Amino acid sequence: MSETVVIAGAGQAAAQAIISLRQGGYAGDILLFGEEPYLPYQRPPLSKKFLAGEMELERLYLRPESYYEEHQVKVRTRTRIESIDPKGRTVRVDGRNIGYDHLVLATGSHVRRVPIPGQQFPEVHYLRTIDDVRGIQGGFVKGRRLVIIGGGYIGLEVAAVAVTAGLEVAVVEIADRVMARAVAPPISRFYREVHEAAGVDFHLETGVMEINRAEDGVRVRCTTGRQLPADLVVVGVGISPTTALAEDAGLKCSTGIIVDEFCRTSDPRIYAAGDCTNHPNSLLGRRLRLESVHNAQEQGKTAALSILGKPEAYAQIPWFWSDQYDLKLQMVGLAEDYTAMILRGDPASRAFAAFYFVGERLIAVHAINSGREFMLSKKLIAQGAHLDPHKVADTSIAFKDIAAEARSA
Repeated sequence: MSETVVIAGAGQAAAQAIISLRQGGYAGDILLFGEEPYLPYQRPPLSKKFLAGEMELERLYLRPESYYEEHQVKVRTRTRIESIDPKGRTVRVDGRNIGYDHLVLATGSHVRRVPIPGQQFPEVHYLRTIDDVRGIQGGFVKGRRLVIIGGGYIGLEVAAVAVTAGLEVAVVEIADRVMARAVAPPISRFYREVHEAAGVDFHLETGVMEINRAEDGVRVRCTTGRQLPADLVVVGVGISPTTALAEDAGLKCSTGIIVDEFCRTSDPRIYAAGDCTNHPNSLLGRRLRLESVHNAQEQGKTAALSILGKPEAYAQIPWFWSDQYDLKLQMVGLAEDYTAMILRGDPASRAFAAFYFVGERLIAVHAINSGREFMLSKKLIAQGAHLDPHKVADTSIAFKDIAAEARSA
């Protein structure tokens, strides 16, 4: 009798689990259920090229429809798994039970909504899905006024696209600098100056009290008393893991669905992968939850290998990226609890990198238009390498030579 794998969610982790299952020789049935009306797609371009109108919908898809047909994967879009019965190994869909031998929860994450009056107005948008972007694009008209609530990656990526398209852009951020939770002050300062040079107006250390209706759009009332006029408002204040389905099924959850290094949940027949997981990382010596394409892909592979009976522990150094204007910010490692931050290169050149250390151990690198430093640092951080910070700061020494002299822990 053929086995069945059911997958909840239609993002990067879900698509990768399917690809890895079929590549690994899984011959059973695969059923994928996604709530959106689209095939599994990549999300990073939503706030970049897709928002700018530079990418077609089909290019967002991780695999074309023909792939799922050829590999006999049943994809159900516009469909939500209502509940899970772990004991009976069934999921409830459209009022009927569907059995599974293995279940993969790739439910991803959802936007955090701001608890402010007026967010229900049609001018106010969040950005997480294709349909969200299409709603925003309707207001992307030269000369219109856009207020962005949130100065993180998403907010700044939207700001870059919008101001390039000729909109008047203001960014409201509660912290005293942009991207404050992720990067060091010099990088925050660099990106703020780049955006200001492009015409973006920043309101830092500023919260939002409410959004009011006006004759010519809306007004965003700030904690400073300032009223910012807007034809369009985009809210980007972060995302939260989507865990309700797992919690209702009695699976262990804590800031994400708890999984082990093989992506197994507290139920041996149920796996989880991607943004929704709280997972261990032996290289970092801690549990964490990541919101990244790399993590979703690798955990999708890990879950598939576990189902195939070929388990391989997932333990990799996380990496991320952000595209704004002509700047590619590539980040590897976690810049937390560092004792020193060293800049390599001159920010004025628009190509430099920040190296984060604990003592002489390299723990993270944020590289702006510096692909060589990023690629070499991925290996160095995974090795627990120790570098001489003074040499790192000296651009007269090739970084490959510095990397070659690195000492392992």
